[in-house]
This record gives sequence, C-alpha cells and structure tokens, in this order.
Amino acid sequence: MKICDIYKDKKIIFSCEVFPPKPGAKKDGILETIKELKSISPDFLSVTYGAGGETKGETIQMAIRIKNTYKLEPLMHLTCIDTKKEDIDIILNKISQKGIENILTLRGDIPTDRDFKSVVSDFSYACDLAAHIKSHTDKFCLGVAGYPEGHPEAYSMEKDIKNLAKKIQAGASFAISQMFFKNDFFYTYLDKIREMGIKVPVSAGIMPVFKAKLLSKMIKLSRATVPSDLISIVEKYRDNDTEMEKAGIEFATKQVEDLIKNDVDGIHLFTMNRASLAKKISSYSGLR
Repeated sequence: MKICDIYKDKKIIFSCEVFPPKPGAKKDGILETIKELKSISPDFLSVTYGAGGETKGETIQMAIRIKNTYKLEPLMHLTCIDTKKEDIDIILNKISQKGIENILTLRGDIPTDRDFKSVVSDFSYACDLAAHIKSHTDKFCLGVAGYPEGHPEAYSMEKDIKNLAKKIQAGASFAISQMFFKNDFFYTYLDKIREMGIKVPVSAGIMPVFKAKLLSKMIKLSRATVPSDLISIVEKYRDNDTEMEKAGIEFATKQVEDLIKNDVDGIHLFTMNRASLAKKISSYSGLR
C-alpha cells in the first residue's frame, strides 16, 4: 500500500526506522527487531541505505523481506550521491517486481574524504532523484526529508524550505522530519512550510536518547538543538546506561504525547534497531 494513501486513511500515522546489517554481517538481530516491531503494528517501517549507499544491497533485501515475509509496509531509503541513472533504474525495476511501492528519496551524505564538487553523480539533490523516478514510472510513492531547524548545509531556513518545495514539486507526496528535541521547532517549521504552500503530510522524527554518547554523535550529524532539560538528564545519567535509557524513553514519550495533542500527521521513531524503545514509547504515549 502506498504511504500517501495511509496518511489519508488515518489521523496519525505511526512508523519506525531500522537499519540493515552491513554486508556479510549476521541478520539475526535485525530480523528479531522487525519481528518485535510487528507486534505493535507500525503503519510502515523505513529501512536506511547507509552512508554512501554502503548497505544498498542489504537495504533492498530487507525491504523485500519486510514486505513479503513480515507483511509490513516498507519505506526503502534511496540515495543518489555517487550514483548513475542506470544504477537507479536497475534498482527501481528490481524492487517494483518485488512489490515495493514506497521510497524515501535522499541526496545522501557526502563522503568524509571528499567535498560536494568532487562527487561524480547524475543527480545533485534529492529533488533530481525524485524527478527521475517519477519520469521513469508512477508506481512509487515518494517521501522526502524535512529539517525543522534547517539542513546543516542550507544557507538559511527560507532556502531550505524552498528546497523542500522543489522536492514536492518533483513528485514527493509526504515528508519525514529530521530529529528534534524541542517540539516548538517542529511546530514553527510546519507553520513556515504551510505558509509557503507546502501541504503534504509531515511525520515528526523522534530520536529516543538511550545513551549519552549517542546524543553527541547525533548532534554532530544533525546539528539539532539540545534543550537544557535534556542536557541535565544526560549529565545526570551519563555513567548509568540503565537509568539513561529510562529517562530517554520518558523524554521521548513526553514529546510524542505533546505532538499527538497537537494533531500532527505522524510520529516516526528512529529506533536504532532497539524495538523495546519503540514498544515502550508507543505504549506509554497511547500510540499503540
């Protein structure tokens, strides 16, 4: 089922993100995660692509397994950095034959040892990838990323919102936000994109902080603002993983509860392949 149709059918969509194992690694862990997540009936599971598309083969196979074995709706991430059109077309043909209908179109991360100008690709941005997919076939429902605090490489929030508009115009029909830890950022972002005429549903991306060192890594990648109350939690439980996880779940649950009260289109949990986080947050917040 296309995710754009799920948004039409439900008041609030609930979804989770998982990442596939690296090539050659065992799959037991991720398969158990998916099995546990199935028990809380997410509306879809997104499957990441890995930096530079390093896990693309595993991503494709995992998306197919989610669809055909676990009978859940997969959202397969697809990046275009260092990619040729013919490579994308091969992937599109393969996943279409296996019943995959939903793709999250992303530019992808620039390799750490290179800059944007040195990357050779038939696509520069996610909007180019989305436009190519739509010109190739109309079989897929496309999602894109949104950035409540602006993309780290964007010159301004206005410029970033214009880029989101380009992705929608290219054929995307929904968005999932980057993580944020203060809901006001998300609400302000929604107001701004609606003022710009962007009407597609947007799911709020929530990252449960279950380890102190995880927060530092995520902030470095996303540049999300960390509110003082979360900083206090991390400082208090920095050396106690058990209590940090409990506090992180409580913090994320409060975020989700507030988002539900404000009638957001969807909640998207970045699970880090820890199904227990999603199960507790969805239960405590009333999502499931």
